Amino acid sequence: MTASIDNYPGFPEGIPGMELGVKMYEQAKRFGAILINSRIERLWRDGGTVLAQSGGHTTTPKAAVIATGSTPRKLGAPGEARLIGKGVSYCATCDGPLYRGRTVAVVGGGDSALQEALFLTRFASKVILVHRRKAFRAALVLQDDVRANAKISLALGKVLRSIKGKDMVEAIEIEDRQTAETEVIGVEGVFIYVGYDPNVAMLGPEFRRSEAGFLLADTKLETSVPGVFAAGDVREKALRQVATAVGDGALAAMSAYAYIEGLNKLA
Repeated sequence: MTASIDNYPGFPEGIPGMELGVKMYEQAKRFGAILINSRIERLWRDGGTVLAQSGGHTTTPKAAVIATGSTPRKLGAPGEARLIGKGVSYCATCDGPLYRGRTVAVVGGGDSALQEALFLTRFASKVILVHRRKAFRAALVLQDDVRANAKISLALGKVLRSIKGKDMVEAIEIEDRQTAETEVIGVEGVFIYVGYDPNVAMLGPEFRRSEAGFLLADTKLETSVPGVFAAGDVREKALRQVATAVGDGALAAMSAYAYIEGLNKLA
């Protein structure tokens, strides 16, 4: 869903997320990877066996790597879904360079929202930071940096009511939570940071998770379930970018390989 990924090595002019994904798949296929279009409904371990259920059928892989990612939480505001990829984004480090010299809005009050607002000042001429509370919940150093940045305009105690635009984002409508007064502000981009939800619906309680629900893994990226590894945004980590997900994938794959080799030796 990312219009242009500008922070992945080897693509100095950026590359659309879908195109990068296809290139990765084609490269994996050249080395013998098999793609099966099927939804895993359940993944669990029974005794010493890993089981995966899909379409009513159960398979028993020797190991598994969970790389299901996470989903940005949506506000549900009118215009949001329709304008995703057309000015509505959930990744400033991915899409920020597209808004050089433009006015954008950032919605949220946590660390991610403030970090991304500061990042966007490298490109945008103005960043409007919209937060539903009068006070931020982000780290104090980030709050100080935001308040000191002349490019950032604060809209505290206000909520985003709608995102306007025909083919691209043109404006946002915000409402003051105390007075209920509304205001329409012209922007060309809206970056939403109200949290992420890991895609782990298929996993049972035997998988240890962080307070936010992300999978916990050790240094080899093995989860609390032996033989099952985690890679990318589905696991608890400090930085969620394509580059770090690729690194996770390499480590998780090699760890899974070593795990299977260990099983073969036991056999």
